[in-house]
Amino acid sequence: MILADKFYTLTPAAQGAELKTMAVAALKSWGITAKGIDLIKIRENAVYKITTTDGTRYALRIHRPGYHTDAEIQTENYWMQALADYGIEVPTLVPTTDNRYITTITVHNIPEARQVDLLEWIDAQPLGNFEEGLGSDTDGIRHSFRVIGTIMARMHNQSSAWSPRETLVRHAWDCDGLVGEQPFWGKFWELEALSGDQRKLIRSMRNRIRDQLSQYDKGPEHYGFIHADLVVENILVSNGQVRVIDFDDAGFGWYLFDIATVLYFFLDDPGYQLAYDALLSGYRAERELTDETLADLPLFLAARATTYLGWVHTRAETETAQELTRMIVEQACNYARTYLGNL
Repeated sequence: MILADKFYTLTPAAQGAELKTMAVAALKSWGITAKGIDLIKIRENAVYKITTTDGTRYALRIHRPGYHTDAEIQTENYWMQALADYGIEVPTLVPTTDNRYITTITVHNIPEARQVDLLEWIDAQPLGNFEEGLGSDTDGIRHSFRVIGTIMARMHNQSSAWSPRETLVRHAWDCDGLVGEQPFWGKFWELEALSGDQRKLIRSMRNRIRDQLSQYDKGPEHYGFIHADLVVENILVSNGQVRVIDFDDAGFGWYLFDIATVLYFFLDDPGYQLAYDALLSGYRAERELTDETLADLPLFLAARATTYLGWVHTRAETETAQELTRMIVEQACNYARTYLGNL
């Protein structure tokens, strides 16, 4: 057993072992007795596969502390239900015994309380993994990115037409949230890993993004509720069924930002143009996207680049950030030169 003040000095695997005690405590809110609690991943959140004594499986999510309020998580859940009603397959939330979808748990070995929710288990495989690149299977690339484009367009159609009955409480990937004084993922220009020249370059990119976004159209054809992390890992497929997962970053934003998110980490991949064309083919089969609108994609790729700098800056204590910072900085600076050079 560890002391709470030592928790963030642990490796991710060791943190996961400690957080398991929180998973055990949380399951009481659902009246569930588990015979298996297996860590699936620990990044933003810690996710465990729960297997009950009768063989039923669930995904239990322990949220990153301080990322979202209960009201913000309720908005996330509300949008997921709206997407399900629209015909888009998403995870099914499991209510607690007193009909809530979030419980907050405190245990002595974790330094803060955590929000926990429970979802039905999805027995499927992700479309891919950005860390492995696109690969050489051209038919596979076309299929995967057409699937992403199709489902993203349908999500944007739902969002554009959505008239929620409840007040939506959620962050925004708008000008302030991306490049304002307090960006949602942090002051990326203060990242310690940036050299003096790199910091100057990133500041120049930030200024240019801010100038452009401050005037950008927020009409329903361009802006609404978006997933903001619709990468290949977050689309699961099984026997022809496609399901979208991981709505943790979902919020208000421009639809082009969603598209930029899918493409950003593949910009330098030899298969990028193939993926790009397939994504647009799938998207345009479901939703209009004019060449005039698409011409602004470089702006949103630049904005996406800054967010990843902010991510590693504000999560510097994590092993993931430590592993990815050098790559994130290099790619963001490379894209900044392209973006600023094309003006």
